[in-house]
Amino acid sequence: MNLQTVLADAGLKHPLPPALAGRDVEGLDYDSRRIAPGWLFFAFPGSKTDGRQYASNAMQQGALAIVSELPAPEGFTEPWLQVEHGRHALAVSARAFYHYPDRRIALTGITGTNGKTTTSYLIDSVLRAAGNSTALIGTIEYHVAGRVLPAVNTTPESLDLCRILEELFKLGGSHAVMEVSSHALELGRVWSFDFQTAVFTNLTQDHLDFHETMDRYFAAKALLFNGGNGAPAPRISVINADDEYARRLRPDGRTLLYGFNADANVRARNVASTINGLRFEVHFGKLRFDIESQLIGRINVYNILAACAVGIGYQIPFEVIAQGIAACTGVPGRFERVDSGQPFAVVVDYSHTDDALRNALAVARGLNPRRIITVFGCGGDRDRRKRPLMGQAASEGSDRVILTSDNPRSEDPLAIMNDVMVGIRRNDTPFTIEPDRAAAIGLAIKSAQSGDLVLIAGKGHETYQIFADRTIHFDDREVARAVLEGFGYGKA
Repeated sequence: MNLQTVLADAGLKHPLPPALAGRDVEGLDYDSRRIAPGWLFFAFPGSKTDGRQYASNAMQQGALAIVSELPAPEGFTEPWLQVEHGRHALAVSARAFYHYPDRRIALTGITGTNGKTTTSYLIDSVLRAAGNSTALIGTIEYHVAGRVLPAVNTTPESLDLCRILEELFKLGGSHAVMEVSSHALELGRVWSFDFQTAVFTNLTQDHLDFHETMDRYFAAKALLFNGGNGAPAPRISVINADDEYARRLRPDGRTLLYGFNADANVRARNVASTINGLRFEVHFGKLRFDIESQLIGRINVYNILAACAVGIGYQIPFEVIAQGIAACTGVPGRFERVDSGQPFAVVVDYSHTDDALRNALAVARGLNPRRIITVFGCGGDRDRRKRPLMGQAASEGSDRVILTSDNPRSEDPLAIMNDVMVGIRRNDTPFTIEPDRAAAIGLAIKSAQSGDLVLIAGKGHETYQIFADRTIHFDDREVARAVLEGFGYGKA
């Protein structure tokens, strides 16, 4: 494919030099280390580094030209193609280079604050129950026709997404499900992509270090639905009828509302929730079908309803939707139980917003434990305003709180915990401060008695902990199992 075709819709500020326009493009990348002869290098401005500093290295490795929204560095004489928006240019160029794989794969995008990952797993399970070969792209990992890849970002760069979709198509796949973060929408990682279906789960306070206000946070999410993403609105929009922000959306195309609200097209009725899972009826107009799931709690009723609505949008038979829901038995780090035969429950959950933590604690309380002991912390270099809210949520929903570190990053862990304590102290719930996360988990398990529930919140599936000067291996589940084994549980 020649350069003129690849960059036809890239927003070039100046016409292509005739000597370059007909040249064949062999590949694209935004990492100069992967550039090969005949490739285009896209140089982005970054929060920490300026991609232009790698331009010379890319040319030395045989790059055809540099594409950037920034002007060429002074004295740079190699081909430099300036565009209006770097990531938009990469997205449209990658789609063209890979022959628009998003038009050959039915793409479902899920956005919202909480529930994206679980909903994506449920939708993927429904699609596979219907006999489809799929890709699943999100926070935990990427799945491509059964192959598992590490997740670099919740939503990959547009070029990487095109490669995944193209690989899936070549393997005979037909559907892809992906989490679409507000960062990805704001930055343009999915710019111009053709979404068959889009899901809005909910919106609560998060990422205000990036978006600054809730209105701007919502506006970023809304780009997926209102045609502001450089592409037509999704053919089908699946929206939580019970969420205040979701109800503000006015997407084009068909809309399916889900929830408990009487206005919802896809509603839950006669919900029965136990420690063994959920049972309820799904009402869609005058039609009914039964759902059974090993997932627990009201929040998972919403996640399941969203998946059912997507299945209905894809015209999957109700009995197949129910089979897909039943087949999804759990999601890593989402209310994941650590069971070594102890007489109390230990649960690891990714909840890292106050709303998510309240939901996790509500699920825990619904299991009727004798006491709830919550271990949690807040991440550093993130929105400080949610820290006291997290503390308040933990203290209101727990019988004892153990405040610890999460991923402190460049901040002092004690300074982060001081912010959190403002919220904890709004209640009389007993709390302990233990900055060492492993020691905090040990303290919680040591204090647990028969019938209690220990909730270890904040990191979920993560297998690392980030400090100012290092990143270490750390998995809440592994630590909890090791502590339980130390007390004699789980041994043969």
